Amino acid sequence: MMKQLTILGLSFLCLGGSVLMAIPGKGPGPRLVKQNAPKEVKDDKPVSRKVKIRQEDPATHWVDSVFESLDDDERIAQLIMIRAHSNLGADHIKKVTKDIQNNKVGGLIFFQGGPVRQANLTNYYQSISKTPLMIAIDGEWGLGMRLDSVTSLPRNLMLGAMQDSTLAYEYGKQLAMQCRRLGIHVDYAPDMDVNNNPNNPVINDRSFGQDKFQVARMGVQVIKGMQDQNVMAVAKHFPGHGDTDVDSHLDMPVIRKSRAQLDSLELYPFRKAIEAGVQSIMMAHLYIPALDSTPNTPTSISHKAITDYLKGELGYKGIVITDALEMKGIAKFYTGGEEAARSLLAGNDMMMLPSTASGSVDAIKRAIRRGDITWDEVNARVKKVLLAKYKLGLNKPQVIDVSNLTADLNAGTDSLTKRIAEQAITLVKNDNNLLPFNQHTPGKLAVIAVGADVNNAFLQTVKTLRPDVNSFIFTARQAETQVPQVVERLKKDYQAVIISLHNYGRRPANNFAISSAERLLIQQLQREMPSATVVFGNPYAIQYFCDGPTIIAAYEDDDATQRTAASILFGQLPAKGKLPVTVCANFPYGTGIIAAPPPAPVVIEKEELQRVKPETVGMSSQTLQKIDVLANDMIAKGAAPGCQILAMKNGKVVYDKTFGFFDYSKREPVTSNALYDLASVTKICATTISVMRLYDEGKLSLDAKLGDYLPWVTGTDKAGLRIRDILLHQAGLVSFIPFYKDVVDAKGFADTTLFHAYADSVYSVRVAEHLYMRSDYVDSMYKRILTSPLKPQQGYVYSDNDFIFLGKIIEQITGKKLNHYVRETFYEPLGLTTTGFRPREHFQLSQLAPTENEPIFRRQWIRGDVHDPGAAMFGGVAGHAGLFSNAEDLGILMQMLLNGGKYGGKQYIKPETLQLFTAYGSNISRRGLGFDKPEKTNGKKGEAYPAKSASPLTYGHTGFTGTCIWVDPQSQLVFIFLSNRVCPAGGDNKRLITQHVRENIMEVLYEAMAEKK
Repeated sequence: MMKQLTILGLSFLCLGGSVLMAIPGKGPGPRLVKQNAPKEVKDDKPVSRKVKIRQEDPATHWVDSVFESLDDDERIAQLIMIRAHSNLGADHIKKVTKDIQNNKVGGLIFFQGGPVRQANLTNYYQSISKTPLMIAIDGEWGLGMRLDSVTSLPRNLMLGAMQDSTLAYEYGKQLAMQCRRLGIHVDYAPDMDVNNNPNNPVINDRSFGQDKFQVARMGVQVIKGMQDQNVMAVAKHFPGHGDTDVDSHLDMPVIRKSRAQLDSLELYPFRKAIEAGVQSIMMAHLYIPALDSTPNTPTSISHKAITDYLKGELGYKGIVITDALEMKGIAKFYTGGEEAARSLLAGNDMMMLPSTASGSVDAIKRAIRRGDITWDEVNARVKKVLLAKYKLGLNKPQVIDVSNLTADLNAGTDSLTKRIAEQAITLVKNDNNLLPFNQHTPGKLAVIAVGADVNNAFLQTVKTLRPDVNSFIFTARQAETQVPQVVERLKKDYQAVIISLHNYGRRPANNFAISSAERLLIQQLQREMPSATVVFGNPYAIQYFCDGPTIIAAYEDDDATQRTAASILFGQLPAKGKLPVTVCANFPYGTGIIAAPPPAPVVIEKEELQRVKPETVGMSSQTLQKIDVLANDMIAKGAAPGCQILAMKNGKVVYDKTFGFFDYSKREPVTSNALYDLASVTKICATTISVMRLYDEGKLSLDAKLGDYLPWVTGTDKAGLRIRDILLHQAGLVSFIPFYKDVVDAKGFADTTLFHAYADSVYSVRVAEHLYMRSDYVDSMYKRILTSPLKPQQGYVYSDNDFIFLGKIIEQITGKKLNHYVRETFYEPLGLTTTGFRPREHFQLSQLAPTENEPIFRRQWIRGDVHDPGAAMFGGVAGHAGLFSNAEDLGILMQMLLNGGKYGGKQYIKPETLQLFTAYGSNISRRGLGFDKPEKTNGKKGEAYPAKSASPLTYGHTGFTGTCIWVDPQSQLVFIFLSNRVCPAGGDNKRLITQHVRENIMEVLYEAMAEKK
């Protein structure tokens, strides 16, 4: 009769019924050992000691009481985790039940099944277990990874594309909340492997990426999110499974790296996880001779790897668990329980999925009898595991309520996925500036979903955002012979096409299961039409489509991600992600065009510049055409790849043209909206105009000392420097300090103690892409200036340090950062929409002219970050450099100065102040106060500067990157020249200077005036 009842109960559980009906007379909770003196406790222990433990240390008391209730075999079994499913029927349940009742295993790892069925089984298994079971799951992207009816979260690789780690914490919290709701105490997540092998068949998109800093940063936040909800996180697969091309489920991968290589890359995320307090680490089945060269000894059973290195050198005190011992990476060498024994001898605390529970206990006992390990060592690990159970709440009954279970598990998943998508989706390429689409984009637009089978959320959202779009589906089952017909139809009827790729494989085998027809169609459309390709899935698949003009990596293929990607395509949302892995040679990890929303509209109405024919203001159009010749000759001779040129006469624009490209690849033409790095033009267009305003307001005196405004210079030889002398570059300061040389090694790499790849509360100063400096090092830079030599007798020496000090004076007086003060005081009221610091925060990279491909220190192509390394180390805002703008906005700013400080009916600077600052201010140089001026013997001795015909009233400045602005009040002339002559080779390209390009163009303006006299 009892046998019949048992079979009936097991069958009912498989159908998702209640455990209370299956087991008459038993409660739903686990059988917990009573807290009062189990029979097995030895009588020779003093009672007073027991009472003390119970009152002062309940954890130790519970651990000791449970431990004493177990016999030797049961104690060993606490270290064993066995497999459990909720979809394999009655025979499987019988097997698990037997291991729980007869072998007293310590825990279960659930795999495939359904949430209600698993809940019922968990309640049942806990009720029949002598000791509470540790319940685990391998749910890296949530319970949906294993269970039907539960929606999966994005895989780690999508998280790796985010720049803000806050959502990684929320992700870990969501994982934990799902686990807790289903009675799960341990989630074998996150994967902390650095996936630096794109062909990795087993890790791949389970990793946060190939950048060790990003893997560590995101992984640690996931760990914290999980453990803050009291779910044990497990960092895996130590010491790093990312650089393998063999699946350890099928064989044992070999990693032939040196110890130094492992320490510098693979082990870095694990060290950070240990520092963050990760409660468990999983050992990988890898053969790594640098750690242990013993034949047939994977790291999971290596004493050198676990005990000597992980627990010894790294000092790890948490639970060390093996990867599944049934995997071929170890099972091909050891089985029958021997694999568990060897795992324990190596230093593991728990053994996952050995081939046999009873055989594992027997093998471990044999090892004890042989003296390979002592009972004290084994018992210490048993108590370690029991303490972990206590901390996970297993000292109290845990009964899973199945009502509304599936809905609870799915609560918040879609909203979190949407938030992740908004932060992660990456605009990899936008060469044709096709994006963003909008309702006013000219021409007919089509969208074709490659690999889709139905009218999915992406197609529906595109249709909502652009009602006149026509949608097509090309399934994975269609043949190559159908491709030409589809391409011809789209080319004939549409001016642009959106291509989306769906439902392909997550692993690199067989080209990610992307059919040859799908690849051919996408590649042909990319070649023959303006197109935007959106790849919904593993971004490594982009390798087949790198030549497309516009590419978006979307990482996942769920509805929330599809809707978000469509919103980004149409400018409803900015693209914020960066590639976490290298997908093509020209798209390394870190690639991503950050498409920020446009700047907020200017409150004060902008007075537009008036454009007239040159003849109306006394200039010759024909003569001005010589500028075209000079600009094109400049480009042809490699002096600069392109430029913007603006000239104004009598307050009206007479010349406004762009030439060439952003760089010598000639892919991105210069437009009038392009922003250039102004370099030292910052000195007058930000710092000097601010000084003049403060002088007007009586807040700054030219005869005051530096120490009067900056308390931190007191006691140094810089405290007595006069503001007037600083403005004239004759205070005795050295010309510049190469700050970057203090922070690089002999090979030109940035000091890793001062720089990190990602920003956090310590490394908050952005210097370049994936290069953030310790915020406290800025103080060291100021100290470096304060201790630099002072040579007042040297006379006039042009110095960046002068204006670094002036920028700090402005901030000290106003209580605002220089960039904020100058924007609020000048740029916004004048309606300047492009002029400002840190342009990446406001503009797409496609609008920003690149500068140097820097071979040392930042070691990247600088685009949108200030070219000057010192200004970059000050966070992109400094008194000497950091300003960006287009020519038109600078024309307005200079016209304001030419108007005597007035523009649009508003007085910004007093006329008399302008006259004081723009006049010659020194008897030993050509300088004005802050402004550069013509040589006093201009054109008479030596070469003309800034042009032979420039009057003595002229003022302005030049910039190292290839820029200049000049105002000649006598001729009522404004001249703006912006180029990036430092692209790509830096300051070594001096052709712009040696060919006198700027001087010659400015002289043409005077010739054009002379022609009409």
